[in-house]
Amino acid sequence: MNIALWIAAGLLGAIMLISGVIKIFSSREQLEKNMEWVKDSKMGFVRLVALLEILGAIGVILPGAVGVSPALVPWAAMGLALIMAGAIVLHIQRGEGLKAALPAIVLLALAVFVAWGRFGAYAFVS
Repeated sequence: MNIALWIAAGLLGAIMLISGVIKIFSSREQLEKNMEWVKDSKMGFVRLVALLEILGAIGVILPGAVGVSPALVPWAAMGLALIMAGAIVLHIQRGEGLKAALPAIVLLALAVFVAWGRFGAYAFVS
């Protein structure tokens, strides 16, 4: 199970890091091409989401990998789960349907799995 949790955390971290970096370094026009919600959002909000995604990505990998404060891993996973829950709500409220929300649903499931495992029986032992 530990291996599955590391794989899930690795996938979650990589995807969230890439997503955050794209949102940080892309212009509004570039983001609007692939992310409809950006058209109705302030760039400050988009950049905040990006920063939270990057911090969450770091938090699900780095503490466990280096053994410094590994108890932060499930908290970072819960933070990413909250971001994805918000993304799902946003897509549904905008009337974009389940297809648009599917990536966020998958990432939510990965984040909840990591949080469940690292809070529970497979927590990092100090």
